[in-house]
Amino acid sequence: MARLIHISDLHFGAHDPAIVDAVEQQVNETDPDLVVISGDLTQRAKTEQFQQACRFLERLRDNGHDVLAVPGNHDVPLYDVLRRFLSPLTRYMRFVDDTLCPLYELPGATVLGINTARSFTFKDGRISREQMDFIRKTFERADPNAMRILVTHHPLFALPVGEEMTRAVGRSELALDAIGDAGVDMLLAGHNHHASIHSTSDLVTRAGPALVIQAGTATSTRVREQPQSFNGIETGESSATVTVFAWTGKEFTAEDTQRFQQQGDHWRLAEREDEATH
Repeated sequence: MARLIHISDLHFGAHDPAIVDAVEQQVNETDPDLVVISGDLTQRAKTEQFQQACRFLERLRDNGHDVLAVPGNHDVPLYDVLRRFLSPLTRYMRFVDDTLCPLYELPGATVLGINTARSFTFKDGRISREQMDFIRKTFERADPNAMRILVTHHPLFALPVGEEMTRAVGRSELALDAIGDAGVDMLLAGHNHHASIHSTSDLVTRAGPALVIQAGTATSTRVREQPQSFNGIETGESSATVTVFAWTGKEFTAEDTQRFQQQGDHWRLAEREDEATH
């Protein structure tokens, strides 16, 4: 079993410091095996914003937490045009992580991060053929009994957010083939500032049996229909329990817990924990 905290869209520079403190407190209380951050650590990729993000990561690590992070589109400079196209992720690699494809192997889970942020798109993401090959080869070498978890900033699927459908990552059809070939069990992403959970078989027919877990914004002041939130994830043998920790205005509380069982080519929702207690 592996325990993860899945955080996304921190947006340092447009964040609420009180909520940052509350996130740290909840992470310390939960004591996960790994903290996963699926992009947009900064609002505009400025040095001082990356410094704030770096201090946040240092505090997590000083408290004994391992961290896996990937960049988001906001971590690429927007208005600094030369830096955007010549060295878009230099600051990210200096202050956050010098690799853009981090890998953690935990008892019961292999977690791989892939960068989907690109200079030539202001908002949308993209995945390259080289990255798809890397996904296949990495999970081919992984423990066959471990849950295979892929982390990106941009969701690989078009997803419903309110009454709208979001855009899928560029080359999404090829990416879906890759995660199906690699036997990916779980996809973690952010970008939409909207927490949700889906089974890939309910979205498309070609991506294999993956559970799609979207995180809301953890600490940004820019919310979309939902308060700030992040996810707690526990993996078991062909199972996963996902808890959404939502901001109440004073603290994060466990708002919703759902348990899923992997059955063949589908993840099925098991009994909700709040239902099981009644």
